[in-house]
Amino acid sequence: MSAALVETLVKLTVQEPDVVAVNEVQDRGVTVFNVTVAPNDVGRVIGKEGRVISCIRQIVSAVASKERKRTVVKIATQD
Repeated sequence: MSAALVETLVKLTVQEPDVVAVNEVQDRGVTVFNVTVAPNDVGRVIGKEGRVISCIRQIVSAVASKERKRTVVKIATQD
């Protein structure tokens, strides 16, 4: 399980894929993916009623569960 999967999924949903950055951090046995996108793309990644980010989280979680790992995907704007 790598940040490359998260990065690919997010880049497919945004208008500015060059700005997407994924930082992978281990915290108490959980892999946390901190995703930074352009301010204009935050709404696109979250989606209507959070549907897009929910789908991204489900895909990442499914892949990680095959390796018996837990993951969290967090979205942040670029400052």
